[in-house]
Amino acid sequence: MIVSVIGVGYLGAVHAAAMAELGHDVIGLDVDSGRVAAMQAGRAPFHEPGFEEILRRGLAAGRLRFTTDYAEIAHADVHFLGLGTPQRADGFGADLRSLEAAVASLAAVLPARGGGPTLVVGKSTVPAGTARRLRAQLTAVPGADLMWNPEFLREGFAVQDTLAPDRLVYGVAEPETPAADAQVAMLDAVYARLIAGEVPRLVMGFETAELVKVSANAFLATKISFINAIAELCEATGGDVTDVARAIGMDDRIGGKFLRAGIGFGGGCLPKDIRAFIASAEDLGVGEALGFLREVDAVNQRRRVRVVEIARELLGDLAGQRITVLGAAFKPDSDDVRDSPALEVVSRLMSAGAHVTVTDPEALDNAAKRVPGLVGEPHTEQALAGAELVLLLTEWREYRGLDPVRVRNLVAAPRMIDGRNVLDPGAWRDEGWEIRSLGRGAGPANGTSVVDGPVARPDLPIPA
Repeated sequence: MIVSVIGVGYLGAVHAAAMAELGHDVIGLDVDSGRVAAMQAGRAPFHEPGFEEILRRGLAAGRLRFTTDYAEIAHADVHFLGLGTPQRADGFGADLRSLEAAVASLAAVLPARGGGPTLVVGKSTVPAGTARRLRAQLTAVPGADLMWNPEFLREGFAVQDTLAPDRLVYGVAEPETPAADAQVAMLDAVYARLIAGEVPRLVMGFETAELVKVSANAFLATKISFINAIAELCEATGGDVTDVARAIGMDDRIGGKFLRAGIGFGGGCLPKDIRAFIASAEDLGVGEALGFLREVDAVNQRRRVRVVEIARELLGDLAGQRITVLGAAFKPDSDDVRDSPALEVVSRLMSAGAHVTVTDPEALDNAAKRVPGLVGEPHTEQALAGAELVLLLTEWREYRGLDPVRVRNLVAAPRMIDGRNVLDPGAWRDEGWEIRSLGRGAGPANGTSVVDGPVARPDLPIPA
């Protein structure tokens, strides 16, 4: 099939390359000519494991190209909408202007299809009711209709999640009607290889499909903030949040995923999506139903502040102190610094007068654009040299595997804040380190827990 993907930011770019990988002829469209030129040249505009390989493979096979001109995509059978829906500047709601503009521009060129069946498929995360409104923009175009097919990508695993998803959700205007059946069959043809591989496919109404996505993100955010709230209690009582998480995670009604306490979630999805969910509920007159999400957001923000408080407990006045921060991206295997907890901590430390050096394998360039005056050092050992305090704030593999003896010989003072609970505090203390791990009190059991049988560590808190 001939497929277009409108908006080739993170979501759209991965989707376009993945559709070419599935054998379709794909045209990616974006208004950013620089991004289009880079991708046409096979250069990934962001870090995502495996993406550049499928991008280049699609280009080399002639199945993938990019453009800024809507006229060049008018002949496609299926058009995916992969545009961002950021938080509005004037409140919690989602900014849908780019999405609405794209549908209007697409509607203007679709008559070139001469009334042939044309499917427009939304991928973006939107408030319930958005798909039905956007569909109204297409009613004047013969043969065109709209479905909603939300994405469930995790940054760092986006290629895998697109080519081997755990489910496909189809939202249609009127389920169980001949028109819906025809649209489902058309989208099934796009995902034929996935469906043949027995990926579950669920068909439901527009509003239900929209709610599936935001509900999933709200649940994950709630689970992360829940364990971080428990971490606050552990810090107050001398308990160990990793033991709490391990124990409750053994209950299959709860599960261990997303129960790693730390400095909380960030990125371009969870924070803005739960806020948009709150705003949508309030617009619908049921704001009280999601009032708890305000506290979920507040818990998440408090953890960032707590890291700075611990730094003051260790150093006293932060002015003039040399602090090294390991990690700038909001999560490992990504260069995304949108709403990065690590960068907010960096900004707060800098505002307090500390001399902060930040290192990250991929995100330093993006971090420098977000934090004026940021001092970045790409080499970990050079970043650590002379530090009076080290903060591990993004759990990159290389930081999880640091040798406490080697690092002790680099720093000016062996002090560590493990903001992601990925280090063994007992092993670091044995090598002379003063180490503070969020949610792990200073009691004798800290770092020495014993359990019967093999226990998997809870999954890292990777937003969908």
